[in-house]
Amino acid sequence: MKPILTLLRWLLKGFIFFTMFAFALNNQQDVTVHFFFGNQWRAPLVLVVLASFAAGLAIGALAMVPRWWRSHRPSKSAPPSPSVPPAPAAPAAGRISGAQRGP
Repeated sequence: MKPILTLLRWLLKGFIFFTMFAFALNNQQDVTVHFFFGNQWRAPLVLVVLASFAAGLAIGALAMVPRWWRSHRPSKSAPPSPSVPPAPAAPAAGRISGAQRGP
């Protein structure tokens, strides 16, 4: 079963790669991106799409950083966890459990 799943994963990866490769080949014409103050950028459409995707990934990752820092910071209200686990409690004096009786 595992080799079949591995083969299906590789087929899916190959399909995605060739689909994106065909997209890149079909979108080679130059486009102009107009920025503020008269600035512009001329590049192939596929580069503009790739740059937009990368910028979205970067902005999304940067937006998650504060929440990640907050969740990985030790809480100020929680007491510090002991580095050594507590020893098991000894049985009360004068009481002997059934498992500890001698011969």
